[in-house]
Amino acid sequence: MARLSAFIRDNVEAILAEWETFARSLPQGETMDMTALRDHAKDMLTVIAKDLDAPQTLEEQTGKARGEADAGEGAVPTAAQEHGAGRAESGFTVGQMVAEFRALRASVMRLWSHTQQQVGTADLIDMTRFNEAIDQAIAESITQYTQDIGESKERFLAILGHDLRSPVGAIITSTRFMLDTATESGDLGEPYLSLVGGVSRSARRMNQLVADLLEFARVSFGDAIPLQRAPMDLGTLVEDAVAEVRASYPNRIFQSTATGDLRGEWDADRLFQALTNLLSNALQHGAPDSPIHVTAGVEDDDVVVCVQNQGRPIPPDELARLFEGMNRQPSRDEHDRRHLGLGLYIVDKIVTAHGGCIQVRSGAEEGTTFAVQLPRAMPRGGQDSAEQPDESQIVEVGGGTGR
Repeated sequence: MARLSAFIRDNVEAILAEWETFARSLPQGETMDMTALRDHAKDMLTVIAKDLDAPQTLEEQTGKARGEADAGEGAVPTAAQEHGAGRAESGFTVGQMVAEFRALRASVMRLWSHTQQQVGTADLIDMTRFNEAIDQAIAESITQYTQDIGESKERFLAILGHDLRSPVGAIITSTRFMLDTATESGDLGEPYLSLVGGVSRSARRMNQLVADLLEFARVSFGDAIPLQRAPMDLGTLVEDAVAEVRASYPNRIFQSTATGDLRGEWDADRLFQALTNLLSNALQHGAPDSPIHVTAGVEDDDVVVCVQNQGRPIPPDELARLFEGMNRQPSRDEHDRRHLGLGLYIVDKIVTAHGGCIQVRSGAEEGTTFAVQLPRAMPRGGQDSAEQPDESQIVEVGGGTGR
């Protein structure tokens, strides 16, 4: 009866043939360079056989179980690391790559067991160490795979951020200049004025979509949304966000209400993004002849911002999925049905990063309300926290035919 290490060396071609059959059955297997595949697998089997022949203390076994024997950064890449890098480049998922190792483990165990009439203590030790070696190879492959995918993510974000946002920004700037000039001089008549206005609104929507895609990609790859907190007044931010969205929807009516001391320490840019996303969502799914209500107030010393719209209520079974990435609500037209549904996902991540929470209420009579509750991060006291008059100001914007 052959020891496992000797069996691997003597039957490497039979093991590789069975493993290759499995690899080709995977979706990306047909396009994979099988020469490279066999080289990686053969090298891994050679390393494993050599490891089985080497003495191993209990301390070394414990260290291997903890990952202390895994190849580190800066070392010569192992066959397992090269395999992980190749799988990342070929478009394999982590699950598919791990399935390959499971198939390799099963192939070796099945073929070897057919040659063994009985299993002794030494064979059990070999089986244990073989499984440890396979686990180490899996860990090294996954680490390399994750690193390469992370680098691809950074390249993707750089391309998306620069190659898309730059030309979109140029379009927005150019159309704003044309519209401002037309307003002052009156030189741009119809239908050109309406066409330029439509281009401007489309560019702004595209710019928001690119921003949402950037955030979605960043969070999906495990990165937290970075915050730059600074003292600010949320009431001012609400008015700025309403004015920004109104520029793209001049025929819709917005009513904003700011009550109490709305100062705190937050990331103004992130909250502006979250609020404009909520306003855009209300416009897309609300009744076009009803105003969008935005309120900001104080509740238990937290600041609460609510965005409310009339329209078809959200079914209860859909409320729990509103903040999932790529989730789309039913919409009244084909254009909205093509919307990716990233806005609410981004809102949830921004609010969570601030330590806040968001709640949704939806009914036929009251409409749909998104309530964002944010804790104050800035301690009260001193000049910055001087008492403000508790007053409510209602501002109605829209209803005209401006550009």
